[in-house]
Amino acid sequence: MFFATNTHAQYYGEMMCEDTCSHIHGIDISHYQGDVFWESVGENSKMAFVYIKATEGEARIDHRYKENIDLAHRYGLKVGSYHFYRPRAVQAEQLANFMAQCRPADQDLIPMIDVERNAGMDSEELCDSLLKFLKLVEKAYRQKPIVYTYTNFYNKYLVGQLNDYKLWIAQYSSRPPVLADNRDYLLWQYTGKGHINGVNGYVDKNRFMGMHSMREIRFRRR
Repeated sequence: MFFATNTHAQYYGEMMCEDTCSHIHGIDISHYQGDVFWESVGENSKMAFVYIKATEGEARIDHRYKENIDLAHRYGLKVGSYHFYRPRAVQAEQLANFMAQCRPADQDLIPMIDVERNAGMDSEELCDSLLKFLKLVEKAYRQKPIVYTYTNFYNKYLVGQLNDYKLWIAQYSSRPPVLADNRDYLLWQYTGKGHINGVNGYVDKNRFMGMHSMREIRFRRR
């Protein structure tokens, strides 16, 4: 998702995390990864979960979503779905788009909302737009989504505004992110240029921070 060019830092972070830590790791994917060989992905004991892109804005659907989520389940991964948020798109239409794809029965993990565009809005306007959408998602799924963004975007636009929501932060470096308000966050996307058997080309890799675990993002069916 988040784009960065520090390839050495990404490679170092990937090797450091996977080879020397005991945290829970996972990937996130979209149609950009093309054909995924899910049996091979499922055999990787270091990758416990996957978030799959479902939708974007008011009408875009990731055309590989249904295939990806079905096969990820078949080969034993814990699965969540995400929506790429467009700040100027109508919130209710974005929610309807997401709900048409992200069915509660298919989810192991809470929805994730990917926020990395401000569409020319200042911080106040963007946060007003985003919080309205997050509340709609929460009402629809009866649980709060997790918010994905990257360090600089959070510090510029979102700092202090998402205290009621779990965070997932992207920063492609050998050091974990530090947010301007010292907020805790559950997940760190430490590289966008990871490699894994079953995925051709690059894939985003993530890990839980500290003592955080998948229990905290488990989808609760009510």
